[in-house]
Amino acid sequence: MSSSLVVCEVDESLKAKLRKFRFRKETNNAAILMKIDMEKQIVILEEEYEDISLDELRDELPERQPRFMVYSYKYVHADGRVSYPLCFIFSSPMGCKPEQQMMYAGSKNRLVQAAELTKVFETRNTDDLTEEWLKNQLGFFG
Repeated sequence: MSSSLVVCEVDESLKAKLRKFRFRKETNNAAILMKIDMEKQIVILEEEYEDISLDELRDELPERQPRFMVYSYKYVHADGRVSYPLCFIFSSPMGCKPEQQMMYAGSKNRLVQAAELTKVFETRNTDDLTEEWLKNQLGFFG
């Protein structure tokens, strides 16, 4: 087994979709779920969701496979302001195949750059993916 880290390219149509998603005007929660095509070594779109809670999104995740998500979240601040942060979430659950984990981990930064996102979070336990968890993560951004 080679120990070199594989960095996958990002599918061009996915890049366009991510760009469009960044400038969406809707005010509901939405998500783009992405995976790596292991044979082609490219990050591709798996599914798009509109009006989805983080709990519902968590239920869509495979149990023992990593996934990338971009989540548009309606965030109501303590002072009543509303913002719509775009969050990049890398889910790499315990029990994933090591080669899969390495390929996803190696490709994460390229995908974050392609999506041009700054709020980047990781979890090793999909049970953590709750609205409370996300609010705690976003709390660091003020």
